[in-house]
This record gives sequence, C-alpha cells and structure tokens, in this order.
Amino acid sequence: MTDHIIIRGARENNLKGVSLEIPKHQITVFTGVSGSGKSSLVLDTIAAKSRRELNDTFPSFVQQYLPKYGRPHVDAIENLPIAIVIDQKKPAQNSRSTVATYIDIAALLRLLFSRVGQPFVGYAESFSFNHPEGSCPRCSGLGEIRELDIHKLVDFDKSLNDEDTIHYIAFGKGGWRWIRYAHSGLFDLDKKIKDYTPEELDLFLNSPQIRLKKPPANWPKSAKYEGLIPRMYRSIINSEEGLLHAAVLNPMLNMGVCPDCGGTRVNERVRSCKIDGINIADACAMSITRLNRWVQSLTSPLAVDIKAAIGARLTALEEIGLGYLSLDRGVGTLSGGEAQRCKIAKYINSSLADVLYVLDEPSTGLHDHDIERMKHSVRRLRDAGNTVLLVEHHKEMIALADHVVDMGPGPGSRGGQIVFEGTYDQLRHSGTTTGMMLSRRGDFKARPRTVTETFALRHASLHNLKDIDIDLPLGVLTAVAGVAGSGKSSLMECFRRDYPGQVVYISQKNIGVSLRSTPATYMDVAPDIRKRFARAHKLKEQYFTFNGKGGCPVCGGKGMVISEMAFMDNIETTCEACGGLRYSREALQYQVDGLNIAQVMDLSVRRASEHFAGTPIEAKLRPLLLVGLDYLHLNQALSTLSGGELQRMKLASYLQPYTQPMDAGGQRAVFVIDEPTDGLHLKDVRHLIDLFEQMVDAGNTLYVVEHNTDVIRAADQVIELGPGAGEQGGTVTYAGTPRGMLDCPVSVTARYL
Repeated sequence: MTDHIIIRGARENNLKGVSLEIPKHQITVFTGVSGSGKSSLVLDTIAAKSRRELNDTFPSFVQQYLPKYGRPHVDAIENLPIAIVIDQKKPAQNSRSTVATYIDIAALLRLLFSRVGQPFVGYAESFSFNHPEGSCPRCSGLGEIRELDIHKLVDFDKSLNDEDTIHYIAFGKGGWRWIRYAHSGLFDLDKKIKDYTPEELDLFLNSPQIRLKKPPANWPKSAKYEGLIPRMYRSIINSEEGLLHAAVLNPMLNMGVCPDCGGTRVNERVRSCKIDGINIADACAMSITRLNRWVQSLTSPLAVDIKAAIGARLTALEEIGLGYLSLDRGVGTLSGGEAQRCKIAKYINSSLADVLYVLDEPSTGLHDHDIERMKHSVRRLRDAGNTVLLVEHHKEMIALADHVVDMGPGPGSRGGQIVFEGTYDQLRHSGTTTGMMLSRRGDFKARPRTVTETFALRHASLHNLKDIDIDLPLGVLTAVAGVAGSGKSSLMECFRRDYPGQVVYISQKNIGVSLRSTPATYMDVAPDIRKRFARAHKLKEQYFTFNGKGGCPVCGGKGMVISEMAFMDNIETTCEACGGLRYSREALQYQVDGLNIAQVMDLSVRRASEHFAGTPIEAKLRPLLLVGLDYLHLNQALSTLSGGELQRMKLASYLQPYTQPMDAGGQRAVFVIDEPTDGLHLKDVRHLIDLFEQMVDAGNTLYVVEHNTDVIRAADQVIELGPGAGEQGGTVTYAGTPRGMLDCPVSVTARYL
C-alpha cells in the first residue's frame, strides 16, 4: 500500500503501541484533548523519523552539524515522505532580523533598488543594514541607539581599589578587564574617581586605543590602553556579548530611535537612491499589501523578473492574512502564529511535490475571519501533490480534513490511543469527547454581570491604535476580540501602563522546560516536600533532592544515562542503579507517612493534594486542579508535556495567591491574559471558562485577549478592535455584551458567534 504511510507500534511518551495507516496526498487532522498524544505521534514519531532518515543520507562529517532529532520509539514506519515541519516556535530573538530577512524578500528588494533606483549608489549588498556600506554609522544598522549612562556603570564615589566600582562583568577588583586600568600605571588606585583631574577623567573614560610609552612590568606587552566608554561600545554594547548579558547591560543604557537614520537602519547615501520617489526604507515601512501594489506598478524593463519574484512572495503572505505586516518589523515582535504563517507562505510557491507537511496547530492566534485564508493555503499545499498532517483543535480546521484521527480517551497516562478514525461528519456522531464537543451548540451567557465600575483609558495611541478613548469595565470577565493585528495587545499594553493598581499579565511566552524541571519544581512544592522529610529524620534538605546529595550517584539525578557516540546520536538508557527514580539508595530508605521521597514525587497532582490535605503543599497544588492538570505526576519532566499543558501550567503558576479566600491570605487583582486557549481542546476550553468565572466571582477582574468564540460568548463584556489589521485596525468597533454584538454591522467577529 504505497498510497498510505504505515505506522506500526508507536510508543513515544504516552502512546500505547499505536498502529495506523495515513492516506497520502490528503489532509489528515489529528484531534483529541490536550496531552492525549497527538504531538507525540505526529511530531515526535512521524516527523522525527522522517528528519532522521533524511539526515542519514548526508556524510557523517555533515551530520554532526545538522539538528538532532530523538530516535522515536516505534517498531516500523513505511512509505514515509520527506517531512517539512511548520511549528509555532517563535524565531530566535535577534535585533538584526526583520520580516524582510525572515521571509527572504530583503535580498530581492536590494537587487531591485541597485538595478532600478536612481542615483546609482552601489550593488545589492550596499543596501543592506547589516553591511558596512549600507548601515547607519551611528546605530550600526540597529535602528535604535543604546547610549551608555556612565553614572549607572561607574560609582564615582569609589576608587579602582574598592569593590564593585565598575558595575559590569570582569570589571570587579582583580577581574581581567579591571587589570587593563589598574595595571596601566596611569591612575592612583586609591583615589576616588570623582577626585580625578579633568585630564585623568578624560583618559579614564574617553581615550581611544593607545600604546603606553612606559608601561609597568605587569602590563601585557602587546596590549593597548583604551578608555572605558569606547571600550564598552566596541567590545560589549555593539557586540554579541551585549545581547548575551542584556539583563545586566540594559539598565545602564538609554534606549531610543536613532536620530541619524530615524530608525530606518540604513545610511543617508542608501536613502538617497529612489524609485518613483520611494527609497528602500520607505518600501520596507509599507504594509505588505501596499508594497505589493507599488511593486506591481513599476514599469522599468529591468524590474520585470524581480517584480514577479517579489510579487509571488508578497501575494502568498497576503493570501494567508499577513498583508498588515511591514517588512521592517523586528522578527522578535511576531507572535508564534504570525511566524508560522510566514513559513507556510514560503512553501506555498514551492515546486516540490510528494512532501509531507506537518503543521502544529496553524489556527493558533487566528480570528475565524483569518481561518478561511489559512484553510485555502493548506488546501493549496495538498493540491500541489503533497500530504498534509495537522494537529488541531479548531472546529473549522478539523472540518477541512479528508481524514480525521482522534486520540484519547483522556490526557497523559489516560490517553495515547486512537479512539476514532474516519471523516469529519463521522467524528461528529462518533460519541468521542471531540465528537460530542463538535456537535454541541455554543450559547451566550444567560445573565452577564452588570458593570458597576470602569477605568477611563484616554488617548491610547500605541502602535496602530488611533487615539482611543474607552471606559474599560472592572469586576467582570471581558473578552478583547478582533482579527490578528487589529490592536488588541496594544490596547491592553496601554491599560497595563496607565492602570494604578496591580495588573497580573500572563503572556503567550513559553515556559522554559528541561529534563530537571517538573510540576513539583515549577509550582514550588518540591522544597516543602523536602522540608517534611528533612524535619522528620533530622537531616539536611539536600539529602532529599535529586539535584543535590540525594541524587543517584550513577546518573547524577537524571534517571537516565546518556552515552555519547561521537558524530552519531547519543544513546539514552534508564539508569540501572536507581531504576529511573533519580534518587540514591540512602535517600530512598527514609519514609514519611509510609512513602519514601521517590514515591511521593511519583504521586499525581490529585493524589498529592489528598495526601497533603490542609498543608501549604495542597494550597500550591490547587491551581493545577483548577486548570485541569490533576493527572500530571509531580516528577514528570516538563519536556514531555504538550503545548496546551504547558500553557495551563504557566497559568496555574500565576493563580496561587488568587484562588484562596480573602481571610486565608488570598489576594485580588486585575488579570490580562493573552490567548489562554492556545493548544486547548474544546473540552479544556470549557474547563478554563469555568475557572475564569470562579476568579471573577472571587473579586478579580479579567481581560482575556481571545479569538475563541466559546470564550467570547461566555464573557460579560466584549471589546472588539478592528475592523482590519495593521493600518486598517486600531479603532474600537464594538463595546458591550456579547449578544449585543450580533446587531453591530461593522463587527467582523459577530458573524462567527
């Protein structure tokens, strides 16, 4: 059966020996509750196997430089095409990456201006802000200046012989950077900086690189002396080190738009070269929609081929709903959904066929209006002769499927099986959790809360907001709606900046995961559990941590032994000494309430809450119960959790002080939560809505930035921004109850409710 991808005996993470046949050249959607095994099957098994097999075709020397993919636990996979994974990972933060560089349009634009622009100022690379010929000399092509506040770096009331006179790495007394000043022989090391003569101070702070005429014996022979300020700019502020140690450095810098280039990153010479009055900086500042129109209007015969190449890329971005982006926008400001759509647009014009495209929740961050465009793009990938696998929760994206695989029946250890295979219509009548949720009709909240208090936000003009005046409701659940890029997050940022009380902001940013991070460490219950064991047996706490003296001496507390195989993949095996429990034999011999430390850590959240009833441990675990993660084990590595589980884990970590009664030390706050339903099954969304209701009943205010129509219908108030994205957005199109939105003619969201 070469027209099917055949999987036999998949056991990755929670998969229970899954076998199935996936039709090629069709769209197959994998559904199921968060944590049911969808990603384990699609990404960690099928895609990982394909990428490993592809890497194996390269010479061993090349393989050591390629990304490594774990060896999936599966008996066999047959008829597997080459896989391209389009996931939601945000691009790496890099101040030199823009939308133009990310989607490979920058080089074409540079070529266009070098051939067609007047006057001629150089070849294509001369137009790059990453090239010395094109970059603004003042900001080095960053578009912003980072000017050093010398008084935040240097304590002028101290001498070079005092501790922490220069507040940066290796400038402390005895440090290798300190030596370049202390051993220069130019300064009295016991003299306070403020007492230096003007000449000494200028030499200390501003001197260019110079050779010392009569250096002391301990001065390095080949070294040059350099003043503190030029040295900071040359080797730290304008280098990779500054990015690496941004947390230490940034408080010492005054940030702002570069006054020489106006934030365009390129120098005056480059900006002087124009096509029909437009220079390359103007072109990059346009929205993709406007830029496409301008490019197509060019009449120069030299522009014909370049125009077609740029137009194809820009049109693909427009069709997928990213026409509002500008090419000069920093990649770090893109949401995971925007970055993912950029990748999809890149492949739409590809002439490759018989490829396996794996998309991880492409509906994330999309309004239902944009979902239509996404569906069109996914169909185009399939119709070009490819196989498409989607991990999805959105009703409309599931309906797109030629074939559906529903995983379950539950999350975690209760999942890992196929509970349904067939068409979308068959799924709706299948009786599975997903089927029942898809066939259920969403209703508006019967009795929305009455707004009795508001916060007056005036002249909100951040990003694309058009001088908005609005009274934001307090004490209720408010959904902030609108298409992607309409200004929802910008409005909430203005509110957070101006609101005088406490605002708890829960962003979309992923939590850090590693082999050693677990629910017990993340929710901060591990120290409390160790304390109980230490007190009971009169020992130090470190004897009960696998990251310290309590760790297995063979595996170092990892629970597995990693064998390095040079240029081949590392081999991971369960540690025979501790059986994967992570703890030493000594630590395991102590018990409290009939359980040793490993047995306690292996409890599920629900069982641990019952075991520690009435203690601070139970209080810290309560938020995990509220967000529906009661099935996780305390010692489960966070690296094994799905995106939806990690999202709820992060939400739970913020809730702890706000889920207790006021008389038990509970607190009240205003919450701004950015797209909390990302990665969540329809059933988990209902669970989250119930939690939000409890939080508002307890006296909290919630603003939920959301596209999910179930959340919008369940809100007390809705604020919609729009009507479009980017330049077409930034105004309030509706404010009121969700049901009232149905009568608003300009609302984009209303038709999907």
